[in-house]
Amino acid sequence: MLFLAAAFFVTAALYASVGFGGGSTYTALLTLGGVGYETLPMVSLICNIIVVSGGAFRYIRAKQVDWPRVLPLVLVSAPLAWLGGLTPIQQETFTLTLALALLTAGLLLLFQREYEDESKPIRTKVSPFDYLAGAGTGYLAGLVGIGGGIFLAPILHLTRWGNSRTIAATACLFILINSLAGLGGQFMKLGTSGTVVAFTSYWPLALAVLVGGQIGNFASLKLLSQAMVRRVTALLILYVSGQLLWRLAG
Repeated sequence: MLFLAAAFFVTAALYASVGFGGGSTYTALLTLGGVGYETLPMVSLICNIIVVSGGAFRYIRAKQVDWPRVLPLVLVSAPLAWLGGLTPIQQETFTLTLALALLTAGLLLLFQREYEDESKPIRTKVSPFDYLAGAGTGYLAGLVGIGGGIFLAPILHLTRWGNSRTIAATACLFILINSLAGLGGQFMKLGTSGTVVAFTSYWPLALAVLVGGQIGNFASLKLLSQAMVRRVTALLILYVSGQLLWRLAG
């Protein structure tokens, strides 16, 4: 638990410094730590909420959120994140879904610069594809305990949603709302006893991300560039997805 808490602290500090929650890395670390698949999504979502709450407040206060475009996106994704959290799932199916989701997220992060086309003009309207992306990402986020920003941000970059800061603000709010919705679904699925176990067994992780997130938010921690954070996270996620797929094959 001490190693996990230290790793969660560093992850929260780095991600909070650029406005994200680090849910994908939490999930990867919990998977490596052997945490049960029933509890894993709830722990990851709780940590996500703790970290991105400060970032969302910061972006809203700085008026970086494009509300006319962000609201339709989250209004579509949030109910599906709740439904994903509520959906019963077998361990094998959960593991396969998580492995494929992490594999996709890792590749998107690793090769983000290669598929961005900065020559295209920035969009000003919400497209039907945005609703589809929000709905699918929301459901997946609630199902496996990932806030969804790691999927959404590369898509928004690819489709020229806005500049880097606008996309970061959008992804941060998206993570917060979908994590809350997914957590609600997970709570209804696990019940009170399962929720109590998640809180009592893993509260040091919540404390670690609370402290780390505050440092990242208010001290503007810049130990690594956004590009470096993205690459390190991508490699870790790809490693974990490979381990999960190997176990399933065995």
